[in-house]
Formats: sequence, structure tokens, C-alpha cells
Amino acid sequence: MIWKNEPGSLKLAMSNGFRPATARAPFHLLIKPIGAKCNLRCDYCYYLEKDKLYPNQHSFRMTNETLKSLTKQYIDSQPPGTIEVNFAWQGGEPTLMGIEFFRQAIRYQKQFSRPNLNISNSLQTNGTLLNDNWGVFLKEHKFLVGISVDGPMKLHDRLRRTKSGEGSFNLVKQGIEVLRRHRVEHNFLCTINSYNADHPQKVYKALKGLGAEHIQFIPIVVHDLFNSGKNHLRSSHGIRVSELSVQAAQYGKFFNAVFDVWHQKDLGKVFVQNFERVLGIIMGAPPAVCTQAPTCGQNLAIEHDGTIFSCDHFVYPEFKLGRLQDTPLVEIVDSNRQFEFGQAKKDNLCNSCKECPFLKFCHGDCPALRINKVKQEEHRLNYLCEGNKLFFQHSGAKMMRIARSMQMR
Repeated sequence: MIWKNEPGSLKLAMSNGFRPATARAPFHLLIKPIGAKCNLRCDYCYYLEKDKLYPNQHSFRMTNETLKSLTKQYIDSQPPGTIEVNFAWQGGEPTLMGIEFFRQAIRYQKQFSRPNLNISNSLQTNGTLLNDNWGVFLKEHKFLVGISVDGPMKLHDRLRRTKSGEGSFNLVKQGIEVLRRHRVEHNFLCTINSYNADHPQKVYKALKGLGAEHIQFIPIVVHDLFNSGKNHLRSSHGIRVSELSVQAAQYGKFFNAVFDVWHQKDLGKVFVQNFERVLGIIMGAPPAVCTQAPTCGQNLAIEHDGTIFSCDHFVYPEFKLGRLQDTPLVEIVDSNRQFEFGQAKKDNLCNSCKECPFLKFCHGDCPALRINKVKQEEHRLNYLCEGNKLFFQHSGAKMMRIARSMQMR
């Protein structure tokens, strides 16, 4: 059927009243069952303010009806040939929903599954609420758990505190011990902010000390291109970013320092996603994450009440696509608005990016970070571009040698 592979044909078919039963391509949902509610108050968190989208709502818990509809439509909407559907649970803090909510989610997944389809679950958590009951459940149902840690205690506790203002490091460490005790597969997510970015070796050493074998670093960049915020500083490119946002050059230097230690001591032992995905591109693999791809739009976010947004980084009213209860999921995913949202990543690429020798590694990176104005340019440049270039220039030759070695083996 032509419409599955040709977006233009899909638009024409839908304009004639035809509604396909499945999406034109596999897609992914980031699920927020508790919305923006969390038991921590991390200084750099940009998501807690999302509860303002629901000024008259008191409960932010996903209802059983929404969970059931979400599960069925998410599975049913995947096109024929899809081999895996991943339920990615985030927040806020998703463990606030309690284990029974996730038991019900598993029951619905089994109820609505189809032949030759693997259903997997991942959970991103701050780890502070994990106990042995959670450990047994997560192991039994093969959850992949992401734990948020920002380095050693001093660096972590500086910005990741409880509601009472106490550091959360020891609670997180206890959560990690639960996962290790029950042999739950887990990895580490570490933000790079303006504070810990100046201590790359301490951060990396601390993560390894906690047993990290899989690490992902994500930059903290909170800006006011879409919304106004507090405690902002004006950047050199005319965009206001938060004081805790990592600076571009600082970002690149952090990665260079971590890369040197990783390359010297941990190559083949510790898997840093940020390095692995660059290696993949060098070796000819397709982009592993949406930020690397020429276009995006296949990773949507769904809030606790069934409201769907174009992306987790674009949870703003202007990027609201609809509600699961009002519009079939497949129509939302394949809507013209979402197609145009994803295509805009490529269409709005500035000339500086098009002429860059490192374009294939990032394709302008995440559109949410394209905030820097460039003289005589219609479109904006990614805020972290300078840092990305510093990293690619520093590590490129070594990455090429690693890739050749891997291919020879």
C-alpha cells in the first residue's frame, strides 16, 4: 500500500476520508503517567512547571481507562512488520504511580499484544523510591531502568535535592543497590549542567564507582524561546538561557575530557551512548537517536490525561496534537501537523549547518536547541554547536581508528 511509505500519498488518502488502521511507520511514545509530579526538586528541572498546563486539575495520575486505551492503540497502530513496541515510562517521577499501576499495564500489554511482536518496558527514575518490592517486579518483567545521577555526592546533591532541601545522593545509591541486588538491567543518565560540567573526570569516575557500564550524558539547556523563565542570563547570541544551562564550549570540553579517559581505560568495558552513536554513524549504521537523524517526528510524548505532544522537548500549547480519547492515535501520529513538525528539522537547517563537515553526525541536533541567531541567516543554529564541533575535532581521528578496528574484527 503506497500510503505507508509516501507521506504525500497518505495526506491525499486522508483528505479523501480514508483512515488507515496503522501508522505509515513505526513510532515511539514517551509516557508520563504521573505528569510533571515528582518527589524531588532538582534546580534545573524544566518539567515541573508543565503542571501549569492543567490549572484546574488536582490529580495527575493516569486513569485505568486512559492506560487501557493507550496500550491498545499504541500496539494496534504500529504498522505490519513491527518487531518491537517499547513502553517508555517517565515523569516527573513515574514510581509515584506505585507498582500496581505497572502490573495493570503489563496485563493490558499481554491482552492486546499480537503474534511475533516483542513488548518491552523501560523506566526512567530518580531511584529514591526503589525498594525490594520494586526490584522483584522490575526483574520479573524485564524492565530496563534508567537511573539519574549527576556525579559524586557533592556535585549530585548541589542540584538534585528533596522537597525539604536535603541531598538525594544516598537515596539514589540505595536504589541502585536494589537494582543490583535483584539483577535488574539498568543504565545511568547524567545531566551536564553549568556546575558539574567543570568536573568531567570526577563525574565519570563517580558513575563508574557506582557500577555504571552504560552511560548517557544529556545537556541541560533551559531557554525562553518558547516560554519565559526565572534566573535567566542573556547569552552572546541574544537568547536567554538559565544560569544552570551548560555553555557550549564547556559542553565540548566536558566530552573531550571524558572521551580521553574512556578511550584510554574503558573502551569495550563501559558503553557511553554519546560515543557509541558517533561510532555507529562512522561505521555506516543508521542514526540511533532522533537528534542524529535528518528529520524527526516519530518520538511523541503523551501526558497522564491522554494529551499528546509532538515531542517531549516541545510540551507547549502550540505543539499539542490532541487527546487520545478524542482522536485515534494513528491519526495523530500521521497527521499533517506532525509530519510537518518532523520535516521542519531538515527544512529549517541553516546554511552554517549545511556547509559543516560534521553534518552527518548531528544534522543540526535537536530542534529544541536551535536558538542561536546567525547573521544573514533565516534559520537558527543549535546552541551547542560550538561544543559539538570541539568534540568531533578532538575525537574524530581516534573514533575512525576504533571503527576500523571494530570492522576488521
